Amino acid sequence: MNDAIRLRTTAGIMNTDVSTGQTSPEQRLVELGLTLPPAPGPLGAYEPWVISGQTLITSGQFCWRGDSLAYTGRMGTNLTAEESYDACRLAALCGFAQIKDALGTLDRVARIVRLEGTMQVGIGFRDHPLALNGASDLINDVFGERGKHTRMIYSNPEMPLNAPVLLAFTVEIIT
Repeated sequence: MNDAIRLRTTAGIMNTDVSTGQTSPEQRLVELGLTLPPAPGPLGAYEPWVISGQTLITSGQFCWRGDSLAYTGRMGTNLTAEESYDACRLAALCGFAQIKDALGTLDRVARIVRLEGTMQVGIGFRDHPLALNGASDLINDVFGERGKHTRMIYSNPEMPLNAPVLLAFTVEIIT
């Protein structure tokens, strides 16, 4: 992974603490020049998200851009480090769209508790954590203190639709 990506993942973008109400997550998206896509529909016989008590869990989110995947193939083989980072960032944006679909507003997020990333990688690819920082950096930039999360990384030899990444979120919600 090149130094520009390393610097980007460690420096981040300074964010107003959204827990104080000074800046909402949706306002942060505007400030970052980002627009939420429509929440992607399921690809099978499952729900795109489920709420149980004060917990929202999303199904896996791909790196959609419009009606197609922005990237396909294996990280480290078909995708560069920068493209892998961006694929994870786009999948996180789709995850935010699911969260907003479930809650009506991102302001109801008390905390992003966990991010799980499943990646399709080439042999010898070892930069999973840096690629997944594409999602983690965006979560932290948009949600501030409420975005600090745990995460887990998995590798799959083959992915649905030949997608490079699939993200799932566990979110504590404000009821």
